[in-house]
Amino acid sequence: MDSIKSVEEQIAILTQGAAEVIETEELRRKLARGKPLVAKLGVDPTAPVITLGHAVVLRRLAAFQRLGHRAVFLIGDETGRVGDPSGRSDTRPALDEEAVEAAAAAFLEQVGAVLDLSQVEVRRNSEWLRPLGFTGALELASRSTVARMLEREDFLKRFRDNQPIYLHELIYPLMQGYDSVALKADVELGATEQKFNLLMGRQLQREHGMEPQVLVLMPILTGLDGSQKMSKSLGNYVAINESPDEMFGKLMSIPDHLIGEYLVLAADMAPGEAAKRLQGLESGGVNPRDLKAEMAEGTTALYHGLAAATAARERFAATFSRREVPVDAPAVRLSDAERADLAAVLVRAGLVASTTEARRLADQGAVRVGETRLGWNEDLRQHAGQTLRVGKHRFLRIEK
Repeated sequence: MDSIKSVEEQIAILTQGAAEVIETEELRRKLARGKPLVAKLGVDPTAPVITLGHAVVLRRLAAFQRLGHRAVFLIGDETGRVGDPSGRSDTRPALDEEAVEAAAAAFLEQVGAVLDLSQVEVRRNSEWLRPLGFTGALELASRSTVARMLEREDFLKRFRDNQPIYLHELIYPLMQGYDSVALKADVELGATEQKFNLLMGRQLQREHGMEPQVLVLMPILTGLDGSQKMSKSLGNYVAINESPDEMFGKLMSIPDHLIGEYLVLAADMAPGEAAKRLQGLESGGVNPRDLKAEMAEGTTALYHGLAAATAARERFAATFSRREVPVDAPAVRLSDAERADLAAVLVRAGLVASTTEARRLADQGAVRVGETRLGWNEDLRQHAGQTLRVGKHRFLRIEK
């Protein structure tokens, strides 16, 4: 736990990098009482990978934890089966209980890289949502109107485009809002796209005679492609459990215009400090590559420690600045009895997740020996003794 901070110091730490706080004055009043606040972050376990995008808001919950507040990590095992419609142009497929539980287990396994699980309170919203029953669900549904739900941009767009909006999707914001009632949350954290749902929590708390929660809304991290939000489905992501070399290398691939965003949201640098770095960049006194390396090292250190991050930076410099192949690059020896086509070998070596990904990389010209592009079905036996470069930062030695 950090040493005791003043109210203003706490606000600066707890809202660092936030896109919006609703309302800062309410947060100031809550903190001034000198009692630990209940800070809630809810996650629907719909995918088993935590990315740096997820970590943006996780790190703010960790900040509440470090300052001695009650951090609640809420697994939306019940809402996850419904599916959050936020930002969706269509209905999210419903998940069965087994899929939700598998994703929840994977989430908890990874979240310890950000939160101190010995101090965090892990809850599941099935605890209070399932016992509601049909009568309770109807009472909850009576707390809002269809017109109110259609104020949501994603619902309104689907309505205007004659795309279906199912009743269970309209109920979802009420389910998430009720979580805040059940937990008596003082603060709820979430991404900006969650604003409607989080505001519903404030509304339901007022209707239950409670002081409304403060909302700390964090920006959505742009993906490695520099244009769309970080997403596993788009392949433009960095997972927090990737190796130091993989994480550092991916972060070095971001376009220069994302450096400032990544300094604050990925490396967790104070905005004022990041602004000073960017001033040096704009004046020409700082090389973009050097500042990007500082960001990549700082981000990698958050999940792997400074020593591992520094070593990854040095290996990256050796590989790409001096065009050296890392001495510890993985190797594979191919026998005459096994498949030796590029796609199968990359999957077997663990460099890609599937033959589909391997084919895509090969089709994009991202798999090479020297400057020679390799096809996805190329027999790698003919390249024995050589090293493949896969993308920008992965290598595979083909042994004789």
